[in-house]
Amino acid sequence: MTIASAALLLFLILDPLGNIPVFLSLLRGLPARRQRVVLARELTIALGVLMVFLWGGKYALELMHLRQESVSIAGGIVLFLIGIRMIFPPPEGLMGELPDGEPFIVPMAIPLVAGPSGMAAVMLMGSNDPGRLADWSLALLLAWGATAAILFSATYLYRWLGTRVLTAVERLMGMLLVAISVQMFLDGLGTYLQIAPAP
Repeated sequence: MTIASAALLLFLILDPLGNIPVFLSLLRGLPARRQRVVLARELTIALGVLMVFLWGGKYALELMHLRQESVSIAGGIVLFLIGIRMIFPPPEGLMGELPDGEPFIVPMAIPLVAGPSGMAAVMLMGSNDPGRLADWSLALLLAWGATAAILFSATYLYRWLGTRVLTAVERLMGMLLVAISVQMFLDGLGTYLQIAPAP
């Protein structure tokens, strides 16, 4: 996997366009300057969490005695469920009922930006090829930077694109995530079947 393809995968998983309506609703009651402060804080927290999972994922797997294919299969299942909810969102929204007041860590940083699928993806990247951690870090920074740029211009994008276009883009990203999740699941299953002991 190249840096560009890894960054694109992480960008799709972070789903900034799909998060625009949720972020706008969470920040609606705050002054414009405070909105930018909160958004920067939450994005920074999300990046820190993802970096921890990228650099420490291999050791976490060893500590919990988990094999890489288990994380691949679990990540594929979680990503599949999120993709399905993006294509067919429930009435209460993608992440369910959201708390009132100024958001702190939950739900903006986690799980809207640094969700379980993103954590599983960076953990797999770091554990599958630990010699390229610098490359995966660059890919994560690129995806995070693009996500931050989109979310900081969320108000303008929402006015310019409108609800219908954003909804269509979110459905398209959901379909791409479903395809990626199936591939993650099959890769994990294939690796497990190759190394599983014969009965």
